[in-house]
This record gives sequence, structure tokens and C-alpha cells, in this order.
Amino acid sequence: MTETKWTPGRRAVVKGIGAALAAPFVAPTLAANNAPIRFAVIAAQIADHTDYLNGAVLAVDEINAAGGVNGRPIKLEHHDADIFTLEGVQTAIRAVTDTKPHAIGYAFMLVRIPALEASGDYKAPILTGDTNFDLITFAKKNRAKYWNYFQVDPPEIYYGQMFPKFLEQLAAGGVWKPTNEKVHVIREQNNYNMVIAEQVVKTLPSTKFKLAKITDIQYPVQDWGPVMQAIKEEGAGTIMLDYWVGAEEAAFCQQFVADPVKGSLVYIQYGPSQPEFLNVAQGAAEGMVWSTVLGVYADAQGMEFRKKYAAKHPGVIGLCYNGSAYDTTYILRNAWMHTDPNDFKAVCDYVRTHTYRGVDGAVSLDNEYQAALHYPLQTTDLNKGMAQLYFQVQGGQHKIIEPGVLAESKFRAFPWA
Repeated sequence: MTETKWTPGRRAVVKGIGAALAAPFVAPTLAANNAPIRFAVIAAQIADHTDYLNGAVLAVDEINAAGGVNGRPIKLEHHDADIFTLEGVQTAIRAVTDTKPHAIGYAFMLVRIPALEASGDYKAPILTGDTNFDLITFAKKNRAKYWNYFQVDPPEIYYGQMFPKFLEQLAAGGVWKPTNEKVHVIREQNNYNMVIAEQVVKTLPSTKFKLAKITDIQYPVQDWGPVMQAIKEEGAGTIMLDYWVGAEEAAFCQQFVADPVKGSLVYIQYGPSQPEFLNVAQGAAEGMVWSTVLGVYADAQGMEFRKKYAAKHPGVIGLCYNGSAYDTTYILRNAWMHTDPNDFKAVCDYVRTHTYRGVDGAVSLDNEYQAALHYPLQTTDLNKGMAQLYFQVQGGQHKIIEPGVLAESKFRAFPWA
């Protein structure tokens, strides 16, 4: 495991100290201690985690440049990790808790509950974008022990519950006329994707659409040929790629457009949020639809973030975990501004009871799961929920097409229609 400490420059620290001393409303007990507040970020060397780290760095730099937290700079400490194995996640969490930071943040682990268990009795706030119902249920059932765990996005079950509803909305719009009502699900055999597929299957009977077939795949996908054959044989009007690796989903798009199922809508789960998707797919991505429950909005706040982020990371930018880490850092900053960072219980109480409206939507954690609420399935108030964003690739760019209140474009007929 490697660790990189992100330390603010002397100018930012001096500026922060001066600002704190000049602010009469700062409690003396908070202003007297100018030691850095340590934020541990676990980020593996994969696209989503790189986005997360970059977003956290951007927020830390901004906060420190503005004077820090009551005169105290935030020091970001990056820990690498193997997120794919039981031993890897447990080793990573224990290594972080051994350093005793003021808070821990990460995008997700692929072995989730053991990761939380590995935190043991160390109760610094843990904020993740793990998108996992089993994990928040486990934490809820063991709240006396895991009161410090928060999930800053809705769980994956809403992907599955929302998808059939989205299809009905899209069909009602008139631009897409399904060639048939069949839905073919291409599903990776991991818990995350299987739960999503399960919820799709449960929700379809409440709509005019119906399940045609489930084709299972395994990570990593080296050859999409058998999947393409299954797609052609079934001829479903809707194809759902229930996967998560952007570069491999891009390879799927390249093979699909070379010999498409005419008129079939292709929906891709989450992965296009990663920069690699557009970089690899190029023109093959045009017309593809995808969604995320944790996406950067295209409103004024979201576009300002995109602009700042792109200035530091030119080219195609991610639209998910960079915004999540940015928001998470500010959520912690706000809590630290009003509490003693060493008082983990007070910090967690503040995080839970104060809704934060960020670039990825509203994070409201004062509920039994201590997880962000899904808009529109858990709340119809955008000031309390995080909207699931549906995108379509249009002109080589991701454009939000749903929900309508946040849309920046309308759905367009895809090239193989």
C-alpha cells in the first residue's frame, strides 16, 4: 500500500491562520488549534477512484485557499488499495484507521461489508459513494456500532426500479417507438449488477415492457462476440447492459454499431460516467443512453464545477465520483466549521442533520439508512434528494435528458433507428 500526503502550501496556511484570527465569531477553542485536519481518502488505481481523488483534491485546495476550517488547513492523505479482494479491502481500511485521521472517504469497495467491519472501534466519520443497499441495511441493523457510516448517494436498487419507468416515459415522448416490448438484460454476475437486474425483473410487470432474456457475463469481458450473437438472436426492442466498467462498455458499443439490432434502444449502466468510455468508444457511443444515481448536474452549480475540474484535468471528464468527493469534502468542512473535528460524535451528528446541496444534488442523511435519498422514488423534492440522471451521448458529449426539470437536451433518435 502506498500513501501520499496532500499538504497545503505555506501561503494557504498563513492566509488561513490570518483569516481565523480576524474572525471574531470563531470559538477560541477551535481557533486556538491550527494543526491540520486530516482527511484520509482511499483511492485505487481505477477510473472511478481517480475521479474521486481528483474531486477531493480540488475541494481541499479551494477550502485551504479560502482560509481552511476556522484557520486550520485540511490535509488530504491518499491511501492506495486493492478494492477487489477481501484481504485487500480489510488491509486498506485497517491501514487507514491506524493513522487515526479525522475522517475517511472513498468511492466504493467491491467487498463492502467486510470493509466496514474492518474499521473496528475507530469512529471517525466514514463517507462513501458505495451505492449499495446491503451495506446500508447492515449499518442500520448495527447502528449502535456503525453510527459513523454514511452513504452519500442512493443505493443501487433504484437503478432497477427506475429503468422500466424511464422506458415508459421515453416511449410516451414519441421520438422512440419500440420495435417490441421485450427487454434483454446483459448482466455481470456480481452482487451490484445482479441486484439491479433483480429489481428490473420485479418492476417490469407494472409496465407494458417485459423481460425477454438475461445473458450473464463475467468481469473482465475479453470478447463481446457471444453477447452480440445472443442480442441478434433475441431481437429485443430494448437492450440493457448491466455492467460498470466504462472502457469495456465502450468496446461493446463499437461491436454493436458495426452490426446493430435495428431500432433497439441501448441503455448502459453507469460506466459511461468514466472518462475512458468516450475516449475508447469515440463515434460508436453516439445515441447510447446511460444513467447514474450520483451524477454531476448541468445547472449553474454543476457547470461551474465542471469548468473548474476541466481546467485542472483537460479532455473528457468524469461525471460521477469527482463531484461526489467534492461534495463530501464540503460536507465535512461544514461539520468541522461548527464542531470540534476530534469530537467524532458531534461531527457525525452535524453531517446527519444538515442537508447539503452539492454539485451532485442534495445529500440528506437524516433517515434510518443514513443514505442520500433518491429523486424521484424516495422524494419528489429536489432540495432533499439526489436525482437519478439519464444521459444520452449527443454530438460526442453526454447530455442530461431526464429528469425533465434538470434536462439540458431532449432525447434524439439514435443512428441505428
